[in-house]
Amino acid sequence: MAARSILNLRFLRLAAAALVALAFWSPFGFAADAGYRLGSGDKVRVTVFNEKDLSGEYDVNDQGLVALPLIGQVKVGGLSISEAQQVITDRYGKDYLVNPRVTVEVLNYRPFFILGEVKSPGSYPYVNGMTVVNAIALAGGYTPRANKGRVTIKHASDPSGREETVQEDAPVLPGDVIRVPERFF
Repeated sequence: MAARSILNLRFLRLAAAALVALAFWSPFGFAADAGYRLGSGDKVRVTVFNEKDLSGEYDVNDQGLVALPLIGQVKVGGLSISEAQQVITDRYGKDYLVNPRVTVEVLNYRPFFILGEVKSPGSYPYVNGMTVVNAIALAGGYTPRANKGRVTIKHASDPSGREETVQEDAPVLPGDVIRVPERFF
């Protein structure tokens, strides 16, 4: 009987650990992390539970706003996903709904930019898990004059706006600007 109780206790602990892990797991990659901040160019899906007319897909405009039914313009630029959910929930709960349940998910991330000595500089759609070498490959690869050892990146999330020299395996985030300089020899 004691062995059966121990097995049941172990099973319950394992099930609880699995539920906790599942609660923190997200199929949307890093964007569900508190570190990702919404910005201009992101496309989000806002779902208001049991309110089909209030749910939909919205673009974050250049001022960081989304236009939602009933509540109008809501500032989400610079907010994490959970912060945006809370702001929208508060706005709907203030005058329109009783105990609204709102979810926000990123459908399309804002693009990243690559400049300098690559075959096709420009803006490219962000893909989850992207690195500098992936970005360079999307831009057609290096030109013969590229200085591969001095690639810099300016992260959109860095308020100082400084560029830092990075390796090819460095992560790229939405809105980042990658610069591949020319070599002189």
